[in-house]
Amino acid sequence: REIEFIAQVFQLIRGGRDTALQIRPTVKVLALLAERGILTAEAVRELTEAYDFLRRLEHRLQYLDDAQTHDLPNSEEDRERIARAMNFPSYAALVEQLDRHRWAVSRHFEDVFGDRNGGDEHPLAGLWRAAEEEGHAAPVLAGLGYRDPETAARRLAAIHAGPRYQQLPNHIRTRFDALMPQVVEAAAATPGPDETLARCLDLLETISRRGAYLALLQQYPQALRRVADLMGASQWAAQYLTRHPILLDELLDDRSLDALPDWAAVGRELAATLDALEPDMERQMDVMREQHHARVFRLLTQDIAGLLTVEKLADHLSALADLMLELTLPLVWRKIKIRHREVPRFAVIAYGKLGGKELGYASDLDIVFLYDDDAPEAAEVYSRLAQRVNTWLSSRTAAGILFETDLRLRPNGDAGLIATSVESFRKYQLESAWVWEHQALTRARFAAGDRALGEAFERIRCEVLRQPRDLAKLREDVLAMRRKMRDAHSGKSELFDLKHDSGGLVDVEFLIQYLVLGHSHAHCELTGNLGNIALLRIAGELDLIPAELAARCGDSYRLFRRLQHRQRLNGQPSRVSPDEVAAAREPVRALWALVFGEEQA
Repeated sequence: REIEFIAQVFQLIRGGRDTALQIRPTVKVLALLAERGILTAEAVRELTEAYDFLRRLEHRLQYLDDAQTHDLPNSEEDRERIARAMNFPSYAALVEQLDRHRWAVSRHFEDVFGDRNGGDEHPLAGLWRAAEEEGHAAPVLAGLGYRDPETAARRLAAIHAGPRYQQLPNHIRTRFDALMPQVVEAAAATPGPDETLARCLDLLETISRRGAYLALLQQYPQALRRVADLMGASQWAAQYLTRHPILLDELLDDRSLDALPDWAAVGRELAATLDALEPDMERQMDVMREQHHARVFRLLTQDIAGLLTVEKLADHLSALADLMLELTLPLVWRKIKIRHREVPRFAVIAYGKLGGKELGYASDLDIVFLYDDDAPEAAEVYSRLAQRVNTWLSSRTAAGILFETDLRLRPNGDAGLIATSVESFRKYQLESAWVWEHQALTRARFAAGDRALGEAFERIRCEVLRQPRDLAKLREDVLAMRRKMRDAHSGKSELFDLKHDSGGLVDVEFLIQYLVLGHSHAHCELTGNLGNIALLRIAGELDLIPAELAARCGDSYRLFRRLQHRQRLNGQPSRVSPDEVAAAREPVRALWALVFGEEQA
């Protein structure tokens, strides 16, 4: 990380004018820095040799037990195996070389990231040095605007006296000491300094032994200010950054944080990176996770800055999920030994939040796998592909996970095959599916894979949704399912559950699903996967429901989603004061009574 930071800092300083520096590979960046005289040839040689050595050692450590690790082994046997794998006569010789590289990297890192303040001490340095003396710290914190200075002082004291801080190596403790007053000051500048400081301290404890991250925050005040703003604005953002501190890199470059994503370009660049890593599956999985986390984090910063509506954010998160699915399929297919064709006739179908392009930050992926292949071995091969795709997406590596997945919407649920032929899917939907499965189909769409198969799925979807139905029987089935859901989820709090309580999100969704299933045979435009608000508008234009009431319900749905998003950003359940949504519930309940002929409790 320290070598990468050295390369990145010069990219950020000079890359705007020198476009040749706008490349990713660290070693190539270092070579350009030597060519331009920014770093000496000797420094670049030492850093490049160290980078190569550390990367090779990292890979061999992970091969050792087929695990994501960066720690040297403890057992003598494993140490000797690592030494032999690195072509050293003994483990002691390996460690000696490792120490030489580490010393060289640390020396060059300090040359680049040395103290820029000319030795001037931060005005709050004395506060940190005396942090264990709460009587000294609390008045100073009160003067900075902390609402509960005694509690803030106790938090500082706990860090100062805690084992993590006490066990830090001297050179890292020096950085920690220099950073802490800046953190107290940055937190004080946010609207909620007490909460911000507490969350910042959690982050600092996580990265306390990582000198490169401490140096980044110390030397780049704009990065520290962004951290404090994020920590203060959203508990979810604070937890996300603490889980993935590698994302601190993203805070260096304001341009990348504020730019709107070009998903096609992101896909091309990431695909090339993943191809270059072939056949290193572990590294490919980590890179996908790191890139996904980075892209989500950029959207998160734009969201908190007020640059994205909830709808636009969901569009971007859904497009990113589609991209990750599209990249996963060929990577996994290459690793299946018994392949009967070059490109699989296989598709991922999205349901639920992803299907409706309403994905949130922590949403599961509801997905179904389809194939269209007459080969005798097709069922076995595509079942293996589906299982491995699911594992690729949901496995936890050192970089975390990509997505939690839910495969229960496939034909016959958990009892069904993990991958279904397109003809079997059609037969099931037309002959065996429950009404609630057809309700789910209203929000389903092709997400990744074979586009011809995606088009075949859409034809089946429209065929199923456009079947003439007995409206009375449909109404009875939809109401029975809604009562079942309400009994399972509602009435557990005096607060209003935005999703499950009457007049909330699920009621709007059930209304739309009923209208789609009941009237698509006469109005095919209702089968378009256009989103719930657009479908309400179309139903109003078709005089299936009053247009004015449809528009008001659309506004209510938009408000509920915005409130739900607010709650999640602050780590809160999707429940709010009934008074906050009383006006928004009224049109939903009115439309429910009009369509279903029953009043809601």
